[in-house]
Amino acid sequence: MTINFDKQNGLVPVVVQDSVTQKVLMLGYMNQEAYEKTVQEKVVTFFSRSKNRLWTKGETSGHFLHVNEIKIDCDQDTILIQATPDGPTCHTGADTCFNEENKQKGLFLNQLQSIIRQRKGTSPEESYTAKLFARGINKIAQKVGEEAVEIVIEAKDDNIDLFKNEAADLLFHFLVLLEAKNVDLDDVVDVLQQRHVLRSKIA
Repeated sequence: MTINFDKQNGLVPVVVQDSVTQKVLMLGYMNQEAYEKTVQEKVVTFFSRSKNRLWTKGETSGHFLHVNEIKIDCDQDTILIQATPDGPTCHTGADTCFNEENKQKGLFLNQLQSIIRQRKGTSPEESYTAKLFARGINKIAQKVGEEAVEIVIEAKDDNIDLFKNEAADLLFHFLVLLEAKNVDLDDVVDVLQQRHVLRSKIA
């Protein structure tokens, strides 16, 4: 899709978003030259209105924004860049220019799900996960059951570290089971959200 740089005197606003956490990191502006440089080098470069020149984010701090995906809005006058930051984005040292912490650990589950999916179909000698898939759905389901029993046992004790480790084991094997059944984690989240909406309406 072509970007309309003429619409706003040669500049378009650019929203930069962390590819993993989905947090908005900053807002900047690009002219066509900055955009082409960004596309070519895969590092975000803006047009600095105060310096009146191209400005690569991180050129002095080393905290570059590495481009993963570029999207253009429906009016062709705004750019969304999903990127991986090398460090804090804001010049103040904050994670984002909106003074937010750039962490959402829950999203790691999606990353872990992707890794599990990559292991599916690979040689059992390559990883524990591949070995689980090779054993078949019955063994995977059995393993989930075993981990569920273990977390129940740990829940009755006072060792919180052991409980967290058993919870992690259960969650991991649950994700493997989902993949074995070709069910995405988001599908399960959708069911929970639908239940929430339904119960909210009833309440």
